[in-house]
This record gives sequence, structure tokens and C-alpha cells, in this order.
Amino acid sequence: MSAFARFTPLARSLPATVPFVGPEAIERQRHARLTARIGANESGFGPAASVVAAMTSALSGVWKYNDPENFDLKQALARHLGVQPNNLAIGEGIDGLLGQIVRLVIEPGMPVVTSLGGYPTFNFHVAGHGGRLITVPYDGDDRENLAGLREAVIREDAPLVYLANPDNPMGSWWDADSVLDFARALPETTLLVLDEAYGETAPTGTLPALSALIDRPNIIRTRTFSKAYGLAGARIGYAISTPGTAAAFDKIRNHFGMNRIGTAAAEAALQDQAHLQTVIAQIAAARATIARIADEAGLKPLPSATNFVAIDCGADATFARAIVDGLMDDAGVFIRMPGAAPLNRCIRVSAGPQAEMDAFAQALPRVLERLRRA
Repeated sequence: MSAFARFTPLARSLPATVPFVGPEAIERQRHARLTARIGANESGFGPAASVVAAMTSALSGVWKYNDPENFDLKQALARHLGVQPNNLAIGEGIDGLLGQIVRLVIEPGMPVVTSLGGYPTFNFHVAGHGGRLITVPYDGDDRENLAGLREAVIREDAPLVYLANPDNPMGSWWDADSVLDFARALPETTLLVLDEAYGETAPTGTLPALSALIDRPNIIRTRTFSKAYGLAGARIGYAISTPGTAAAFDKIRNHFGMNRIGTAAAEAALQDQAHLQTVIAQIAAARATIARIADEAGLKPLPSATNFVAIDCGADATFARAIVDGLMDDAGVFIRMPGAAPLNRCIRVSAGPQAEMDAFAQALPRVLERLRRA
């Protein structure tokens, strides 16, 4: 009997793939170290010194399992957000929460609506639970198509729809009123995952007030400490919904899935809002730098509400891929690109410290000159 014969038919049908190839894997494949790690939308600005101190203090207690109820972190988040602790569910980053949401809602063959080229980890979970993915192309402004998503939900009678606002991979966004109209127009039988991973870096007026949707059991808003707070490796995410919807996570989650050091870091991060504001300013400055570098190279930076900038390379996916590979080969500069047409005419560059912005600025013209001569 082959190893695969022991797996379920669904598992056997899945491709041997993961949503992202990590920068560490790229280093191993290319036998070279990265000069600039500006492709994974992490925060190269790092966590606050107070957060590092809290993590260090928590190390001596790492022999203990984390509180399975995440009581202290829920209390801290509730105070910060102005909601009740029972409105919250804690998970191993938004990625972990997305897997739990799909597991709660989707059975094999059920339709799930999302955007064509949108965040691939969500699609990964849908496939893993046997869902049938229904994708809607982005609109002409490289934004997720709200009208198209709603039409697909109605047409397919879909029990689940995913919307990221601000969006990954394009950095685009909708205003709060448009998001509210979209959410309120969905059938009560459809659960909306409103992914707000980049909410801290978005312009004022992008995120709907929590009070506007907190009473709707068919809406889950997901947020994270991975981006502006600089804790991607700690894997701390949270979901905001009605008490009944939030409590459903307790039926399936890994009760000891959170780690003590990570939750200590998240609690400390909430207390250091001054550092958060400093990082948000650094991200805005880095976005402007990336846009300037792109302009000077003859490329088109797209407006961004996130901690990265999508850059229209003015050609096709082959050209964009050549830039991604060329930057890595030339100077060890790691960036990424969207995976689906027509978004894959772009590259995507994360905000980072000045040294990494300088490495990108120096390498991009060299790479483009070689490609344009070819």
C-alpha cells in the first residue's frame, strides 16, 4: 500500500503545494542570503522595546501551557477595542483563524466566494476542506469588486464569502460606508469574513466602526499583530463577532495552540501605542520611498493602504516574474508578485527600514536595464 492510499480521497486530490514559498526556502534553494526581506509584508521595524522585554520576562514560564481561554489577552483587547471579551476569539494568526472559519462553515462541494487573485491562504483552506471556490475578478481600479462578490454570493447561494479591506495583494481599499453597504446587503445565510489585517495602516474612514457590525452573527472581522505591531513570528490573531459566533471557535480550535510568549507580547504591544504610531509613520514614509523608486524606474506605483506597495510593471506576468527573480539574483532582494492575471503584471514590495529600501533602489534599475536590453 502506498503512503497516499492511507489518505482520504479529498487529501489525495489536493496538489502538493503551499500558498507561499518562504524567504528561508528561497535562501536554501539559491544558496544565498537575503539582503532585503521586503516580500512577505512583515514589519522590518520590529516590535517595541517594551514588547521584547515582556517576551523576555515570559521566557521563564514557557514550561507551562498558555491559558487555554486566553483570558488576559481577551480582556486587554476588549478594553482597547471597546467591545466585550465574549465578542472575541483568539487564534494562531489570521491564517489559523481562516482555517477554523472554513471548517465551521464548509462541507465538501459547498461554494465559497472570494476575489480572483486575492489572499491565497484562504483559498488553501477552502480546498483543504473540500469547498468549491467561486472567484470574482478585481474591478478596473484593482480593488475587490463588491458588486461582483455579492452577485456571486446570490447566484451560488454561497454560505461563505471573503473580503480583505485593505486588500492583499494590491494594497487597494474601500471606504467604510461601501463596506457596510456590502455587508448589510448579504443574505443572513452567508457568513462574511472581513479581513482587516492591514487596518492599522489604512486611511481614516476605511474601517467601519466596530459598533456598526458587532450585532450581526453572519460577520466575522479578523485582525492581527503580525503587521503594524511587528509580531508575525508570534502568530497572534483575533476575530471579532457576536458572542455566539465567537464562541463557535471553542468547538474546534486547538485549546493549547497559543504560546505564552506570544500572548505576553500581544498584551504588551497593546499598551505601547506610541510605538505603534511611530511604526505607522515609518511605514508611510517607506511607502512613499517605494513609490518614488518605482517612478524613477519608469514603473507605476499603485495607491496603498497597507504596509506594501503594488507596482504596475507595464507588461505581463513573465516580465514581472523576471523582475522578482532578477532582484533576488542581482542583490538578494526578496519581493513577491500577485499570482493571478491581470494582477500579476505587478510586483509587490513591503515597507522596510532604510537600508532595505536602499538595496531595492540600487538593484531595480540594474535589473530593469538588463531586461529591457534583452
